[in-house]
Amino acid sequence: MKLLNTIILTYTILLILSTPNFLSLKAQENGTGTATMPVQSSEGGFCKSMVETNGYECEDHNVTTKDGYILNVVRIPMGGCRDCRTRGNKSPVLLQHGVFVDGRSWLLLPPKQSLAFNLADNGYDVWLVNSRGTEYSEGHTSLKFDDPAYWNWSLDELVAYDLPATFQYVYDQTGQKLHFVGHSLGTLMVMAAMSRDQLVNMLESVALLSPVAYMGHTTSLLSRVIADNFIAETLGSLGFYKFDMRNVIIIEILKVICRIPSVDCTTLLFTPYTGQNCCMKPSIMDIFLDHEPQPAAMKIVIHMCQLIRGGNTTMFDYNDSGTNLKHYGQPTPPAYNMIGIPKDLPIFLSHGGADALSDVDDVKLLLDSLQGHDPDKIVVQFIERFAHADYVMSGNAKEHVYDPFIAFLSRLH
Repeated sequence: MKLLNTIILTYTILLILSTPNFLSLKAQENGTGTATMPVQSSEGGFCKSMVETNGYECEDHNVTTKDGYILNVVRIPMGGCRDCRTRGNKSPVLLQHGVFVDGRSWLLLPPKQSLAFNLADNGYDVWLVNSRGTEYSEGHTSLKFDDPAYWNWSLDELVAYDLPATFQYVYDQTGQKLHFVGHSLGTLMVMAAMSRDQLVNMLESVALLSPVAYMGHTTSLLSRVIADNFIAETLGSLGFYKFDMRNVIIIEILKVICRIPSVDCTTLLFTPYTGQNCCMKPSIMDIFLDHEPQPAAMKIVIHMCQLIRGGNTTMFDYNDSGTNLKHYGQPTPPAYNMIGIPKDLPIFLSHGGADALSDVDDVKLLLDSLQGHDPDKIVVQFIERFAHADYVMSGNAKEHVYDPFIAFLSRLH
């Protein structure tokens, strides 16, 4: 209980300290503001800093969505060793990150343990998406980054605009159907799209790591506190349109704290949100804090809170029948029906017993909706000790998840 109270207190302090980032958006209107982490140009991604330095070729691509957001997509077209450059058929694999992180989350582990580099070494053409609002995807054809209208989006816009734009771009560039890998929110994005019969014609297979289709049973302490106390809605009603926890002072303080031998930052920072991750090395925290967390729209945080409280998966609820009617043609938001996922689509699904965000009971609801799926086209993996962040930051994720997934892909060709 003492550890739990310490964790709760730490997160409360961090949230209070993070407030200047919220306030800075409003303060900029008066020509004032607070220090935030320096933003690099959205014209280039992280090719030089995280890919080429490890001996892999890398390309930056910009994709413009129909609603004007300019997304940076990083391509790793081949493996890092001489043999890897000729191996495989170069089928495209699109990796979609979750909320509060960006495409770099797939590269936090050393190259031999990273899913992105392992896919490239096994002959796949790897594409890493950076979703709207993250550091390398801040551009827009008409809106400024600090314009409230820029942040007027939720899950629905990611499903309706970001995913189709990146799918179509990679499909056009490669001339092949895509293998899709999603983690956390990335899984919800693709399942929501498939439930509405979108993107299916460009999909070769789907991997769902820590799948989030339903959230009513989540045991994530931080998510529950925010959702059950309507904290995001309160902030939104006060005019705060961006949820951003990345502050210079906080990041530097955390780095100092995390270097103290007696402090386990992987537990301190992740457990209240993701559950107790089993296998993250403390050394990964410095790398994580160099690049993450990333901002997101307050509206998508509100949307996630609605899904937690409601237990079902629907489009954004404006909490007004007239406004809902204007947006959807009905007084309540339409549901994303997971039963609509094609029954013959190859699916690799992996979830963990310690995952607080992708709770076992919520995954069971998803699996119930997939009961009619072709049994030869679905692999379900359960890892008792894994929690949410283990899927992208665990030192043994390669052994337990990535190698079986790559073997799954190889059987499709």
